[in-house]
Amino acid sequence: MRLTLLGAARQVTGSCFLFETDTVRFLVDCGMFQGPRSAVAQNHQPFAFDPASIDFVLLTHAHIDHSGLLPRLVAQGFRGPAWMTEATRDLLGVLLPDSAWLQQMEAERARRRGRRGIRPALYTVEDAERTIRQCRSVAYDAPLEPAPGIRCRFRDAGHILGSAIIEIWLSGQGPTRKIVVSGDLGQPGRPILRDPTAIEQADLLLVESTYGDRDHRSLAATLDEFVATTEDTLRVRGGNLIVPAFAVGRTQEILYWFNVLSREGRIRPPRVYVDSPMATEVTRITANHLALFDQEARGLVAAGPAPGREPVVRFVGSVEESMALNRLQGGAVIIAASGMCEGGRIRHHLRHHLPNPKSTVMITGFQAQGTLGRQLVDGARRVRIHGHELRVRARIVTIGGFSAHADQHALLDWLGHFQRPPARTLLVHGEEGAQLVFRDRIRQRHGWDCAIPGQGEVLDLGRLE
Repeated sequence: MRLTLLGAARQVTGSCFLFETDTVRFLVDCGMFQGPRSAVAQNHQPFAFDPASIDFVLLTHAHIDHSGLLPRLVAQGFRGPAWMTEATRDLLGVLLPDSAWLQQMEAERARRRGRRGIRPALYTVEDAERTIRQCRSVAYDAPLEPAPGIRCRFRDAGHILGSAIIEIWLSGQGPTRKIVVSGDLGQPGRPILRDPTAIEQADLLLVESTYGDRDHRSLAATLDEFVATTEDTLRVRGGNLIVPAFAVGRTQEILYWFNVLSREGRIRPPRVYVDSPMATEVTRITANHLALFDQEARGLVAAGPAPGREPVVRFVGSVEESMALNRLQGGAVIIAASGMCEGGRIRHHLRHHLPNPKSTVMITGFQAQGTLGRQLVDGARRVRIHGHELRVRARIVTIGGFSAHADQHALLDWLGHFQRPPARTLLVHGEEGAQLVFRDRIRQRHGWDCAIPGQGEVLDLGRLE
């Protein structure tokens, strides 16, 4: 039995782990690399295995850096089932076709501009739709046996709707090995979703480390800054508030807080435009999974509308409606994807608002190295969007406490539920600097020895003692 790390190794995207026994080969996640061109280029490299040889896939959640290469896997011969929670399957029905469409549009735009060396789309909309037909859903905590000698269980990770920690038991020659893949863990105490499930035992643990080097701001301080930024931009400066937000999870959380804070009287109910067809559909899907909400979110839904004390939210559909938002001179909140400003409608809004000193761009999520969002967070005074160099005169505000990822303190607490240290712990899904800090903190607090594997590294699962 062996494990090969094919992504999310000393980086935060491209999650993909290949497990092999004498009789079965399967993947946990098959994600797209995101960020700088050097990272994106990895998506076009051949798979390190024959896709047709993969028996099944286990998917932790729907984010593209965990799911985005599934259609390419299918296009190149994978014919088995991909197992995930029902909510994840619903989300993939939106995210994967959209990913394919965006790639095809980008390739066509580059062709029209006469760019040389244009990379073709990784897959087509038809590939994405065929992938959805191979997806199979399983309930949280329900037993699953995807192949003889392999048992699995999906546990709530609290990261986004449908996200899962996956427990895997491998049986065969020798003792049964229990493997735990954390996926992306959510921050406890955050709205809408439940806290991550505690896990007590593993022989091998793969744990995310996105924020292994730092803690988020407290929720109270985060909301104070959210209120101050909103009121200052809309009421004092008279500008528009531009919010790059991931269509899955972050958009719904931002809408939740605009609603709660308006009802509490902390902000005057704003005009909010959600300019993302994907976010609109995801919001609908989220509402269909009320059973996955935490107690506070279910209470807000049960309370019903509060006319005059809640934001006026409009979901923007057509391109014409999106373009019309640029005529708004002030007093509006515009939420658009993508969350790292790498594509989608947010780039058009940034192109229009970055030169405007009255406007504010509110960054609410992780920004990977090499992305436009990271450039703005790092204080770039000039950026390039759609071939145009722009001077950054808008205010850039980073609100770190909304992260959907567990911070260092929460990760250490989650690890503290293990009754004894796993035989091996691998830190994945994190930049190497954050992982080095996190490794030291795990040693100090729990006395565990952890490894930081590199891309392509192979681990013999028969030698976990």
